[in-house]
Amino acid sequence: MNAADYLVMFGVLVAIAAYGMWRTRGQHDLKTYVKGGETHWLTIGLSVMATQASAVTFLSTPGQGYESGLGFVQNYFGAPLALIVISLVFLPIFRRLNVYTAYEYLGQRFDAKTRLLGAALFLVQRGIGAGITIYAPAIVLSTVMGWRLDLTILCSGVLVVAYTVTGGTPAVNLTQKYQIGVIFAGMVAAFFVLLAKLPAGLTLHEALTVAGGFHKLDAVDYSLDPDRRYTIWTGVLGGMFLALSYFGTDQSQVQRYLAGSSLRESRLGLMFNALFKIPMQFFILLLGALVFVFYQFERPPVFFNQTAWHQQAAGASGAKLRALEADFNAAHAEKQQHLHDWVAAERAGDERRADAAQAAALAAHQRTEAARAETKAALRAADPKTPTTDADYVFITFIVDHLPHGLIGLLVAVFFAATFSSKSGELNALGSTTVVDFYRHLHQLRGASRSDAHYLAAGKWATAFWGVAAIVFAMSVTLAENLIQFANIVASIFYGVVLGLFLVAFFLKWVRGTAVFWGALAAQVLVFVLFATLGISYLWYNVIGCVACMLFAVILQLFLPRDRAAAAA
Repeated sequence: MNAADYLVMFGVLVAIAAYGMWRTRGQHDLKTYVKGGETHWLTIGLSVMATQASAVTFLSTPGQGYESGLGFVQNYFGAPLALIVISLVFLPIFRRLNVYTAYEYLGQRFDAKTRLLGAALFLVQRGIGAGITIYAPAIVLSTVMGWRLDLTILCSGVLVVAYTVTGGTPAVNLTQKYQIGVIFAGMVAAFFVLLAKLPAGLTLHEALTVAGGFHKLDAVDYSLDPDRRYTIWTGVLGGMFLALSYFGTDQSQVQRYLAGSSLRESRLGLMFNALFKIPMQFFILLLGALVFVFYQFERPPVFFNQTAWHQQAAGASGAKLRALEADFNAAHAEKQQHLHDWVAAERAGDERRADAAQAAALAAHQRTEAARAETKAALRAADPKTPTTDADYVFITFIVDHLPHGLIGLLVAVFFAATFSSKSGELNALGSTTVVDFYRHLHQLRGASRSDAHYLAAGKWATAFWGVAAIVFAMSVTLAENLIQFANIVASIFYGVVLGLFLVAFFLKWVRGTAVFWGALAAQVLVFVLFATLGISYLWYNVIGCVACMLFAVILQLFLPRDRAAAAA
């Protein structure tokens, strides 16, 4: 990065944060701080999208598309169905009861302990998620750019904590609207530059033909194998449960659409996401698939985390790593020749020659992948602490090596803007839930009463606390998974049980608080045990946790005498 890149990056980020702090200065009541003002549906839609689409989405998902193609999009097939259900069932109930948080409803429907359980599960899961949100871009950008990891985390973390604490929900909604605009502008610009960087004469259709020949465009998998991570079945069923849990019970999302000026505005904001969520994810994955095509004609590094590779190459494993790199480069050069033959045959309409060239290119590709796998094994043998998953480094490597200056700064600003937008929504929700569902609620249970200004100050302190906790977590964590997958894994472990609490509340009116409380705890333990012992797709844990919570609650209620259960509830 040069001076122009840094000027663009800091100019964009500081301007948005400063504007949000200035526009939302002088707030004095808890309701506005937590719920926001009368928000338009488009602002709600963009805010919901920005909170969900973190830097993990825009940094890691292209790498997922590079490695595995479009199949990851199946993860979102159930989201539109879930958003329709939330608009019809969840949203009217939340608005009718005029709650600040989703967990207030659990307290009204069941009892205090069930409300606290739902809120606690949210705080644990989203607290971890906030750490991942800030860690994701920091670890990759610090590695590629040569920045210090701790300073990268601190600088980005402190800035987003500052305007989130100052302005609350209005600041989050306002800044997210501009941050998502920067994100879309940057990703679209990257897409067109990528097309321009493809080999001279290679059309988009030919690029997609190459991607399809390497099975990068296989978006739908109808396999019934439960061990396969992404299939249409896990996406529609497991993805729907994940989306129901996330958009319907996660306060970081609920808080966004409860800010709507009316039920209609809130519903339109959710329908905006129902329409555009899958196309957005598809576009980002397609971008990754095209980066894959680009690197078939332009030699990529044998391992995209070049900092880690060079560190080990300078040590005792250097000779082995350089030999593997030579094998990779030789196989890649052979693959390039076959690719040119393949494209030429396609243009000439010679199907037999095209099929032969494609088969030869695929064989050479297998040798490059074998060299990459051996390189990862060698890196792991040299230092077990070396991260050997490099998908998260694919897109940023392409940006730094092949994009013009100025646009590099804009794309780096995109990653930080996505971090800010998602993290601000998470911290805002964590602070609100801590104050409303724990601090103020426990005061009310003891008969104590404090002023609105007191709880507003407590909300700001709680938000700051969770911000510091997220920064500390980000500085100490080491992730082995691809970041976008890890974030979804953490969510899937907790979300199903929380969704089960709400579905019991909505539809099983005869089940009381004590039964659902212990049923939810049993279901969460079951999910932990199954996750530790089974190898099934993590999306199924959303279904398992939800169904187990509802089933255990019903069984327990049947064994609790009705009058005793009602008294206990």
